[in-house]
Amino acid sequence: MQVVKQYPSGTFSWVDLVTTDAAGAKQFYTELFGWQSHDMPTGPEGVYTMLLLEDHEVAALYQMDAEQRSQQTPSHWLSYISVDNCDALVEQAQTLGATIVQAPYDVMDAGRMALIQDPTGARFALWQPGQHIGAKLVNIPGSLCWNELATRDSEQARVFYTALFGWETQDTEMATGMTYTSYQNQGRMAAGMMQITAEWGDVPSNWSIYFAVENCDATVAKAQELGATMLMGATDIPETGRFAVLQDPQGAFSM
Repeated sequence: MQVVKQYPSGTFSWVDLVTTDAAGAKQFYTELFGWQSHDMPTGPEGVYTMLLLEDHEVAALYQMDAEQRSQQTPSHWLSYISVDNCDALVEQAQTLGATIVQAPYDVMDAGRMALIQDPTGARFALWQPGQHIGAKLVNIPGSLCWNELATRDSEQARVFYTALFGWETQDTEMATGMTYTSYQNQGRMAAGMMQITAEWGDVPSNWSIYFAVENCDATVAKAQELGATMLMGATDIPETGRFAVLQDPQGAFSM
């Protein structure tokens, strides 16, 4: 096991869950992945719960605020991309057609962040690390292993992300006839992308996350016992792995 100490700029480095039921979500994920939890007060009523694997931070969750609940915002995971200069990337993102949902601000001494909506509608966060670099463990069972964009305009998204982060792309034609795009950052795999088709219905553009597990089928069964909904059963991706799509008891999706 190798603990991550630094992320190259343009690399996904963190995920957190904003949920309608923080206590329920904490119970679900700690039982599912064997995570530990550590509550960090963020104000008079706020709590940011760090989720740890073998005492190393791998993700976090927090309670959705009243304004988001009034807008019927669903529980969801947010992906963070590590950058050297958050303010400069925000300015560049605007020139490339993005919407700045939340302007850059300091998260105490942990780092500086901004919330971006890309030109196709998918949201992600920029993270300029301070004391908190992001996940200390990745790509092992119980940790983040992949980020994937489902978009309503894959060509527009390709132009945006390659210009903003300097990512390179590689397209693979799947047996289903779908084109899967892999993003590479500084020669390393960074993320994936696929086009939303008519069969998906009114699904909006979104960034989804994958957690690595030792046994996909067993994890799906356990998640269901804990109250999750299986949206896609365990499925093989030739020469890649086996995955499933789940919705946690509070409504957030993950793979």
